[in-house]
Amino acid sequence: MPELANIHAAFYNRFGKHPRLVVQAPGRVNLIGEHTDYNEGFVLPVALDRATFVAARARTDRIVQTYSVDLEAEDRFALDWIERSSDQPWSNYIRGVAKSFMARDLPLLGADLLIMSDLPMGAGLASSAALAVAVAYALQSLNNVNLLGEELALLAQGAEQSFVGVQCGIMDQFVAALGHANHALLLDCRDLSYHPIPIPPDVRIVVCDSGVRHQLVDSDYNERRSACQAALRLLRGPLPQIAALRDVSMAQLEQHAPLLPRTILQRARHVISELERTQAAAAALEHADLAGFGALMNASHASLRDDYAVSVPELDALVAHAQSLDGCYGSRLTGGGFGGSTVSLVRLGAVERFTEELIARYHTQFQRTAHVLVCVPAEGVGRIAIY
Repeated sequence: MPELANIHAAFYNRFGKHPRLVVQAPGRVNLIGEHTDYNEGFVLPVALDRATFVAARARTDRIVQTYSVDLEAEDRFALDWIERSSDQPWSNYIRGVAKSFMARDLPLLGADLLIMSDLPMGAGLASSAALAVAVAYALQSLNNVNLLGEELALLAQGAEQSFVGVQCGIMDQFVAALGHANHALLLDCRDLSYHPIPIPPDVRIVVCDSGVRHQLVDSDYNERRSACQAALRLLRGPLPQIAALRDVSMAQLEQHAPLLPRTILQRARHVISELERTQAAAAALEHADLAGFGALMNASHASLRDDYAVSVPELDALVAHAQSLDGCYGSRLTGGGFGGSTVSLVRLGAVERFTEELIARYHTQFQRTAHVLVCVPAEGVGRIAIY
């Protein structure tokens, strides 16, 4: 976490005034349940102890000024005329959040916003959702709006979908808003009910950033979502009662498999099997069955690689290396895929050796440096300072 004094000083140096508050929203890593959220299914994420920080101060006019310390980039727009920025694409998350406030007729004055993060961008750790949720929380705090956590998550998701153009599910924004320290969240993406599940204290969540970057605004993510929608349309012929792939059992999919083109069948098979794995994994974690949980993580990666086709050679190698190392219960890619990070569940006493060996093996194979985060589950969005 950046020093609070550094965030405060950076704001003063940029805007010539002191901030009124500083908020943080965490990134997330999904332990299991990948590409199930937009199929109204179950996911099992944790909020990370890495976050995006927003220092903020209200203005008396209708102008929003933002500055990203990490990107060394600034943006400025008027609340009464919010359009997408092609010059500063990172700012579209902020513009989209502001536009979502306006669309809901929520009171909103201009603001000065300074953004700083210790979340790696593009690593599959939901840095964009953390940014949107942190900005939304800062704006609601400055304007005395009191949205519930679920409402805040939905507002941030709407901004990313309608303004930025990523047809994301609700998981990333939800866990950024409502994460529980030392717990994973079993989230039902259909009705947003959730159940915190304790993470045993003698394990650590090890996130390994492959260094391979992806851009979710590009077509791959949206193509996978379209494939799920196509499978749903085809399966509704014999199964008119289904509202989402979440409602289809594996037995039903196998029975009606001839109706689906090969690629569409593979995409649906991943989603439906992943839903079964996620619920089984949550039950295993409830009973501290780490070996059983890890085996389901491993099976999830195989499905993402073979049926959903969102892995890349670097991620496959990191997962294979991790699974072979002492103290690792299970490993898989996490996030949308096409690059980003892996997540492994590792026995506490084995973490140091595990990370050293994983980095060394990856570098030998690809001449790339993997960046490892050893994490514990954190709280969701909140104020960390008020001035």
